[in-house]
Amino acid sequence: MEKQYIDITSYEGEGYKPVIDYMSWRVAILRYCEELEVQNLKTMQKHNESDEVFVLLGGNCTLFTGGSGDVINHMDGIAMEPMKLYNVKRGVWHTHTLDKEATVLIVENRDTSDLNSPTLKLDTEQIAKISEIFTNHNIF
Repeated sequence: MEKQYIDITSYEGEGYKPVIDYMSWRVAILRYCEELEVQNLKTMQKHNESDEVFVLLGGNCTLFTGGSGDVINHMDGIAMEPMKLYNVKRGVWHTHTLDKEATVLIVENRDTSDLNSPTLKLDTEQIAKISEIFTNHNIF
């Protein structure tokens, strides 16, 4: 039997899906899902033990950040450009919105989980700020 030297993986579903785990790292795919539509964003997450890299492969994605520390304190957003690497630093609150054609490649530590990645609920003012940032960037 011939040894296989290349694993080929893809993901066409909705939402987040890890596709390759190896030693200490993970590659995942993020695709459109209804909960990530800008009007449905209700939380931000941060990773306490690692950075997280995002690469837009197609479609449109806006990456929002909320500063660092124990609370979300500084809202900002950027319309991602295809094939550029966006490295969200360890401890930075973040979320994103994608259009229906979007595919985002994610590289992160393999052990990234809810245990080391707290989530905070956005308040009404923060939700309004995300909507304003999204609208002002003329995104999608």
